[in-house]
Amino acid sequence: MAAAVATAPGTLGSLHAGGVRLVAACSARLCRGLRLPGLLAGRRVGPAIWAQSWVPAAGGPAPRRGYSSEVKTEDELRVRHLEDENRGIVVLGINRAYGKNSLSKNLIKMLSKAVDALKSDKKVRTIIIRSEVPGIFCAGADLKERAKMSSGEVGPFVSKIRAMINDIANLPVPTIAAIDGLALGGGLELALACDIRVAASSAKMGLVETKLAIIPGGGGTQRLPRAIGMSLAKELIFSARVLDGQEAKAVGLISHVLEQNQEGDAAYRKALDLAREFLPQGPVAVRVAKLAINQGMEVDLVTGLAIEEACYAQTIPTKDRLEGLLAFKEKRPPRYKGE
Repeated sequence: MAAAVATAPGTLGSLHAGGVRLVAACSARLCRGLRLPGLLAGRRVGPAIWAQSWVPAAGGPAPRRGYSSEVKTEDELRVRHLEDENRGIVVLGINRAYGKNSLSKNLIKMLSKAVDALKSDKKVRTIIIRSEVPGIFCAGADLKERAKMSSGEVGPFVSKIRAMINDIANLPVPTIAAIDGLALGGGLELALACDIRVAASSAKMGLVETKLAIIPGGGGTQRLPRAIGMSLAKELIFSARVLDGQEAKAVGLISHVLEQNQEGDAAYRKALDLAREFLPQGPVAVRVAKLAINQGMEVDLVTGLAIEEACYAQTIPTKDRLEGLLAFKEKRPPRYKGE
């Protein structure tokens, strides 16, 4: 941050000149490594996964809840690519009932593998993470498995959890966590890595690691303050307090809270509704908007505006932008192709 601020121009004229250099260089390099020169020299603007998954395929309209055949690695994680009107929505369903969906070595491995495949799938438009176990989203780390690890094994394993959660945070498409039950410790950290969180009012969530004489290790100490503010995040982490859905909504931890339904999937249904709202929009625009927001929030305003300018430049030469203008002129829905 200090380097970025130090190199930021002090006048509007020099800012504009720097912005022009930034946009020109970024237009050529944003899809290769996402290092922005000029104003942002030396600042990493995003992982290489953006290069692997830059242009998505067109999505369809929306409302049927039909699933395609499951793509199974193992039963603990079910990856479903929705079809028909929901084409482009992918659901990651955690299904480890006997372990309360806790993050075991095997589940971490499967989540990492699924995320690695999705980040380079150009047909993916939105990803929903949910539980297929009633009353549980994710209870955090598998403590029975953890108890069998030596002190030397714990650190590297927590690093794998952190890396997997970071990979989810860095997915190029919108991600939604549907919290229909308990989300504690690493389970809440998993949800915090998503762009949007929705929960049932009966859900329970909190970073409870201090009860075990440890601290959140999957990004919770960094993402919770960014979500709800530093002071309140400290209070919740220091006390290991657990919030219900209404309390979580009140502090800004989640975007939507729903009364639970008889099927126990109220949050998931809301997540589907949100995902359907994203489908008609320009695929490239949505991805670039996510990049601009995520990276802009980590820097000062001047640098953030330069990031926005560079990202906006990526939409100008697209066929979708011209299609949007034509559709507006002809008073019809646009037919975006992600090009």
